Amino acid sequence: MEKYLSQLNEAQLAPTIQKDGPMIVIAGAGSGKTRVLTYRIAYLMHQGVDAFNILALTFTNKAAREMKERIAQIVGSEAKNLWMGTFHSVFAKILRFEGHHLGFPSNFTIYDTQDSQRLMGSIIKEKGLDKDVYKTKQVYSRISSYKNSLITVKAYFNNPDLMEADAMAKRPQMGEIYKEYVDRCFKAGAMDFDDLLLRTNELLTRFPAVLAQYQDKFRYILVDEYQDTNHSQYLIVRALADRFQNICVVGDDAQSIYAFRGANISNILNFQKDYDNVQMYRLEQNYRSTKNIVNAANSVIEHNQTKLDKVVWTANEEGEKIKVHRSLTDGDEGRFVASTIWDGKMQHQQKNSQFAVLYRTNAQSRAIEDALRKRDIPYKIYGGLSFYQRKEIKDVLGYLRLVLNPADEEALKRVINYPARGIGQTTIDRLVVAANGYNRSIFEVIKNIDKVDIKINGGTKNKLRDFVTLIESYQVMNQTANAFDLSEHIVKTSGLIKEFNKDGTPEGITRLENVEELLNGIKDFVEGQMELADASDSLAEFLEDVALATDLDSDKGDDDHVALMTIHLAKGLEFDNVFIVGLEEDLFPSAMSMNTRSELEEERRLFYVALTRAEKQAYLTYALSRYRWGKLVDSDPSRFIEEIDDEYLDVITPMEERRINPMLSPDIFGDTQPNKIRFKKPVQPKFQKKGAKIPTKKAPEKFEISVPKKLKKVTTSNEATTNLFDNNLVAGNIVKHLRFGKGEVLKIEGKGADTKAEIKFEAGGVKKLLLRFAKLQVIG
Repeated sequence: MEKYLSQLNEAQLAPTIQKDGPMIVIAGAGSGKTRVLTYRIAYLMHQGVDAFNILALTFTNKAAREMKERIAQIVGSEAKNLWMGTFHSVFAKILRFEGHHLGFPSNFTIYDTQDSQRLMGSIIKEKGLDKDVYKTKQVYSRISSYKNSLITVKAYFNNPDLMEADAMAKRPQMGEIYKEYVDRCFKAGAMDFDDLLLRTNELLTRFPAVLAQYQDKFRYILVDEYQDTNHSQYLIVRALADRFQNICVVGDDAQSIYAFRGANISNILNFQKDYDNVQMYRLEQNYRSTKNIVNAANSVIEHNQTKLDKVVWTANEEGEKIKVHRSLTDGDEGRFVASTIWDGKMQHQQKNSQFAVLYRTNAQSRAIEDALRKRDIPYKIYGGLSFYQRKEIKDVLGYLRLVLNPADEEALKRVINYPARGIGQTTIDRLVVAANGYNRSIFEVIKNIDKVDIKINGGTKNKLRDFVTLIESYQVMNQTANAFDLSEHIVKTSGLIKEFNKDGTPEGITRLENVEELLNGIKDFVEGQMELADASDSLAEFLEDVALATDLDSDKGDDDHVALMTIHLAKGLEFDNVFIVGLEEDLFPSAMSMNTRSELEEERRLFYVALTRAEKQAYLTYALSRYRWGKLVDSDPSRFIEEIDDEYLDVITPMEERRINPMLSPDIFGDTQPNKIRFKKPVQPKFQKKGAKIPTKKAPEKFEISVPKKLKKVTTSNEATTNLFDNNLVAGNIVKHLRFGKGEVLKIEGKGADTKAEIKFEAGGVKKLLLRFAKLQVIG
């Protein structure tokens, strides 16, 4: 047996050495599926399969790079010849070779979401449509869903139900927008992300010889995260694998969380129906998490009805129980997260990078960010504004894209008058109209400005000619220069650096630094390409690398920071300590995902993914009230907490009774019985310790308004935190505060209700706190 195979357990070894035929590997969270994929490819190569005949489709480009590096350690430099990457990157590569069959140039531009939405916005404006009805993002989302469902423009107009649905939504022009958008992309020599799949399907369907060529080429196909494939991806894989049927798919139905962008869980559930004699393997041993985390996750996912049978287990240590923390507000929740991370760093010498905070929606990050900043804890938000989406970066990339593909309409409109060269918006609008009228690109119209019928004065025509000359000079240089030399030349000679230097504000300096960082990145890319066999350091190669990069792909993991991200982005990652925040009904599970059982089950799978990111400790937090759309609303704990078996939970903030007191005096109502302070009788949730009480929602009696009284003392599992108004706090005491951390009392001043303590905190400096409100714990 090969030495590397000895590192696999029995369950992992079986699918690794199963050479031929269709097979499915159901891989539970943390069960080593990446190792199986990696070693299976190495094993195939050791069995004589040529690397050029293996296609491996992964979830991210980063995952593909890491797998390729690990394979290279086993088989050597031959690993470079593998076709490995995401669906989008692999099929973009095929379309570079074969796109001419569809009328696309080999150097077609890949539009990102921002480019696509800008073009759609232009089309809506040009058609004179109401932008409040035809909202750009909604139109883009709908057209994207058409493409992923393989509904072409022709199929749309042949489907009266779709047209009627759009008409009922008061968007009867949707089909016309779709047609115009597709035509404009084609004319610009551009494809968006959805086109990379749709056009690949078109290529393989319309040109049988091309399909036969790639069927023969890809004799062994491996697909990671198969549960996240959409219908378009599914059909491509089916078509390519149809000849040899040596297809291995790996996935976990319990981690299917992308239905909102077209992922179809039935692809993995029905795999055995698609092929004959399918071999099924299960990886059920979790190597990542503690027993408590694994068992808790199992107890939750058990509530789903649609699933494949498997029992995930682990031989790891028992581990800490999952901490459940209740906060009064989202601000308190953020402070709990920050103080827990601070304690982990101070008391256990943990690094920031060992912590991750996961949330259902991006908006939840604000309170967490505020709390981390006040503790001076460095963090990074994933999925925010990507580096490549910043305006100054898009401006530089606009020039680079135009050099490569002068038909690129969005790139041209971005840079034609930036830096300002006297070409106004009216001129650009006339150029767009002329280009549409002649069915030519805007750049072609400008090159033939003296031959086209267009109302533009002589001075502006000269400026347009100068712009064309500038771009064409860059195109000449592109024939011999590498990506870095060309980019540096463009940034200097286009006037961009001069433009950025004009702005001496901190923001302007930051923009300049970002452009410098882009050039550093291009230099790094060029040097990296030099190390690879058959790699190119050309501008085309760099732009494709950028177009298909994701926020997580670009993270080098060098900085020590707390990771903040939505749960969808966390898939495939792991951290020592994970906080899952905002576990409240209507937030997680989302109110928008509880209309059907399938939607609710996807939310539960999302929670399962979040929980199984944790290796050693998981924290589940929720708030009793949270700001939504500027209003403070009451919240109930998420049903997902209740679905976890009690034995795996440590409820560190038991529910307290809330006091309800009328604001009006009962005397004004005459001889009625005076209202006494009432205690709400809470409902017993499943995860609560026996005898503890939690509030239920009960309609207040007539004329009664609920207001919070002074809160009762809150006791946690390992400390007593209270206000010290009646206590004998003295100078020299060492105290702990939830928000400011550990500190020393410098002096006490005032009397009675006005007693104040001046405290020097390690994290927050010197603060004066009113003792009747301050929640302090005396620790020395």
